[in-house]
Amino acid sequence: MRPATAILMAVLLGTGVAEAAKPSPTPNRFGALAFHKASEAWGAGHDFAQAREARLEALRQCGHPRCEVVHAFKNGCGALADGPKKTVGASGVTRDEAETKALKRCGADACRIVAWACTR
Repeated sequence: MRPATAILMAVLLGTGVAEAAKPSPTPNRFGALAFHKASEAWGAGHDFAQAREARLEALRQCGHPRCEVVHAFKNGCGALADGPKKTVGASGVTRDEAETKALKRCGADACRIVAWACTR
């Protein structure tokens, strides 16, 4: 599409070109969940400006030297389901959505939610 056509379309649709280029007024927020299966230790870092900060906080809260970040998320919620065969993380707009997705991906009736966190 030519630049002149894009400007004309923006005017016809009631939006200015400058408005379309504005950054989101809400900054990105990051979260992470860490887990150590054998000890069942877990930690959550949430509502951080940088993904790295969220991961480090999740590991710090987990407390076990062998904890691993199992799931990271942005602008929403994350949940961690643990079962006999695997541990699964999932994201969602709400806590309920994240937990439902995690349990579904875990796949076994014996799966349970171990941890959850939201960025808001």
